[in-house]
Amino acid sequence: MKPAARLSERLKELSTAVEACEGRSDPAVVDRARGVVARAGQRMAFSSDVTVIALAGSTGSGKSSLLNRLTGTELAEVALRRPTTSRAMAVGWGTQLPNELLDWLDAGQRHLIASPDPRLANLVLLDLPDHDSTEESHRITVDRLVDMVDALVWVVDPQKYADAALHQGYLAPLASHADVMMVVLNQVDRLDGAAVEHCMKDLRRLLDAEGLKATPLMATSAVRGDGIYELREALLGTVAKKRAMASRFSLDVTAAARALSDDLGPKVPAKLNPSLCEAVTETMADAAGVPVVTAGLAKAWQRRGRIATGWPLLSWIGRLRPDPLKLLRLGTAAKAELSPTEVSRTSLPKASSVQRARVDEGLRRLVDQASEGMPTGWARAVRQAARSNDALLADDLDKAIAGTDLAVKSPSWWWVLFTLVQWLLILAVVGGLAWWLVGPFLAASGFAVPILSWYGVPAGLSVAVGGVLAGLLLAGLGRLLVRAGASGRARKARRQLESAVAAVVAEQVFAPVQVELDRYHAARDALKKALKDR
Repeated sequence: MKPAARLSERLKELSTAVEACEGRSDPAVVDRARGVVARAGQRMAFSSDVTVIALAGSTGSGKSSLLNRLTGTELAEVALRRPTTSRAMAVGWGTQLPNELLDWLDAGQRHLIASPDPRLANLVLLDLPDHDSTEESHRITVDRLVDMVDALVWVVDPQKYADAALHQGYLAPLASHADVMMVVLNQVDRLDGAAVEHCMKDLRRLLDAEGLKATPLMATSAVRGDGIYELREALLGTVAKKRAMASRFSLDVTAAARALSDDLGPKVPAKLNPSLCEAVTETMADAAGVPVVTAGLAKAWQRRGRIATGWPLLSWIGRLRPDPLKLLRLGTAAKAELSPTEVSRTSLPKASSVQRARVDEGLRRLVDQASEGMPTGWARAVRQAARSNDALLADDLDKAIAGTDLAVKSPSWWWVLFTLVQWLLILAVVGGLAWWLVGPFLAASGFAVPILSWYGVPAGLSVAVGGVLAGLLLAGLGRLLVRAGASGRARKARRQLESAVAAVVAEQVFAPVQVELDRYHAARDALKKALKDR
């Protein structure tokens, strides 16, 4: 893959990482990366065949004289007003200057030199203002163009080659860009051979110590012409490779991506801890009133079951007791009474301080586990995500509980059977009493009514008493069966309610947190791809 095409792909990945890290990673690191994306994208909009090389240096380093030697002109002398402006001077060769590119660079004076050497056609030299100028605007221009040009030539002189302003302000911070820089010790005509050798060795030592071992070091004299040919050939070699632009901004991408990657810290789990999620769901279910609902359902089921299966002469009393579910505004009847505009769906009691504390503790443990190892900004985003829907959560949980079908209106089949038998027994009681009390009068009136007894007890009375006892025994059995059924219904309802609560918690709590985790890992993945320069 061509360097420019690979650079384009890496820029996309870096841009993705910048968007993901926005508002979460160190703002300074994010801003630098965003600047790289912007500058590289803008530079790539212009021809990659043109190589822009800047001559930078301090006051008195002789970079303007060096420019004259390299160009074979006296442009620097003609441009006597240039030191009064903060704009760089551009020199190009051939038939046309890349003016759009120079506009982007904000180059002031522009000079086009005719040359028979085709190798110079795609070279643009920029003469930058002095980086140590007393004019702040000059330093701003240097700082801006250092980040925009394809390659840099730092021109130093024997007196100030070790200047801290140069090494600490520019060379050391640009150690990652050693491959697209050159350092030129100019004015060697002022030194003898031994002094030149000493300065070159000392300067090489300084550069190596700053991580610039790959940066070429050359000695020149703009006065005598020493090293000019070698410097020109080195510049032309850079142009001939047509890689300076891609190499320079590729290094920018690498530095920005590495800084962002370092800011992200160690890799964290990609998914939430299932056990902690389950614990949070359980505490929220309790706080939302699931135990209250299941207890109310069990009581309501027992109430209705006892009315249906109890002895009819006594079971009606149960109807005088309030329905626990209606008190909670649950069940079909309760739902029908609600207005569509009502916020509260149930009459469940609010969560107690203990329940709220348990919910808070569960969320804290979940968030701490999910954000462990994350930078402060990312951890804060995870915490905020977990609480992002607090204003809606309580109402949504209430709606979920109210919307759960508890199936309280569907009686068990055996209730119907028990009801039928109980009324048959009531008929037996009524018939037995009638036989006992009315039978003798009817028999005396000539009706063929048998008058029987059992162990001296009238048969009618025996039937009546037996019907009462059978009804009471059946009611007792029904009570036991209803209680067991209520427990089963309550367990089923609890599962249904917990499932409804879990769906709300997953959507309102876990999903926003997972979005942050996915965002974090998307940033890491993008940076991993951005750091691959091949």
